[in-house]
Amino acid sequence: MGSDPEKKSLIEFPCHFPIKVMGKNVPEFAQVICDLLIEINPGFEPAGVNMRPSTKGTYISLTCKVRVDSQEQLDDIYRALSGHELVSVVL
Repeated sequence: MGSDPEKKSLIEFPCHFPIKVMGKNVPEFAQVICDLLIEINPGFEPAGVNMRPSTKGTYISLTCKVRVDSQEQLDDIYRALSGHELVSVVL
């Protein structure tokens, strides 16, 4: 059974991809995440970020739609977000 390296992903690029980032609800969380996304992808628009606090307000989740051009770029974004000290989960 052969594997075509060009067909690894079910995602068609370029696309706007929703990424959910969760972490402790600290005042700087949203700004830090947006700054990180802009650093990786200068075209990222923070205005479209949806924020939602947890029921008790301890955590916050951000849903960020990021325009990505390749699987490599998407992987870089996930690695950068996952490796940040304020981030608990990236989906």
